[in-house]
Amino acid sequence: MNSSRPYLLRGLYEWIVENNCTPYIAVNAMRDDVAVPQQYVQDGQIVLNISPGAVRDLALGNEEINCSCRFDGKPFAIAVPVDAVMAIYARENGRGMVFEEDDE
Repeated sequence: MNSSRPYLLRGLYEWIVENNCTPYIAVNAMRDDVAVPQQYVQDGQIVLNISPGAVRDLALGNEEINCSCRFDGKPFAIAVPVDAVMAIYARENGRGMVFEEDDE
């Protein structure tokens, strides 16, 4: 079977946005296939605001999450493999889901 993680991410993203909250994802930034600005990585992780107002061209695919966002006013293309996402949650109340490393 395919991984359920991309489907859960998309569903939780929609649920968070529809409830007027801000979706954040916590990402394992130590993987070689994760494209994020390394200067914002702390303890091997980065937390990204993926709300509609914060990113452009968000694509929550089955294999990868892609979008364009700004850090210190400079554009950056984000590419995060779905299995590098450690959690998705609402900034306002922390509701969401944490994924285990071996959730496949």
